[in-house]
Amino acid sequence: MFKYLTLCLIFITSTSSAFSKEIKNDWMGSYTLEASGEYEKAASLLVPYMGVGERSEFATLRYAWLNYLQGNFNDAARAYKKAMAQNPRSLDAKLGLTLPLMAQQRWREAMRYIKQVLAQAPLNYTAHSRLLVCEEGLREWQELEKHAKNVAAFYPTDANALVYLARSYAWQDKTLLAKSIYNKVLIRIPSHLEALQFIKNNP
Repeated sequence: MFKYLTLCLIFITSTSSAFSKEIKNDWMGSYTLEASGEYEKAASLLVPYMGVGERSEFATLRYAWLNYLQGNFNDAARAYKKAMAQNPRSLDAKLGLTLPLMAQQRWREAMRYIKQVLAQAPLNYTAHSRLLVCEEGLREWQELEKHAKNVAAFYPTDANALVYLARSYAWQDKTLLAKSIYNKVLIRIPSHLEALQFIKNNP
């Protein structure tokens, strides 16, 4: 009896070890393939883990991301929505979904999910940054101006919000204000091409 139990334990341990190694190889392989630009193959390794189990949510998020990188925006959006269904509190899934929507210039749909994130995390930098992009895409210059000012106040060392603030001024023909903000951009990124070009063209 003892010999039988020992053999069973050895079999279970070796099987579990082999299974764990297979899982590890799949995940490592997926990252390796992504790094080499083979996004479709990288995504295919994750499909077996998307259905059930503790890895399902992360596998779904990775699968969505890899489809986004391939330009499969509708497939990516569906996968991100699946991840949202798996975990309705997931900020990653909501922010992820904005990527394929923005790539398709579906600005208002993207804004809806961004605002859901901001309702949960009001100072989330990624959400604010993507909202700036959407406001620019919709050419809502006054809203962009107001929002960019607020973001710049929260993140004073960051140049990104200042760039969008400068653009909002430029599109409203507030050239002097745009120049002053682009100069602030150059303090943070002295080689910023957009800021340098605008100042050069508006002496």
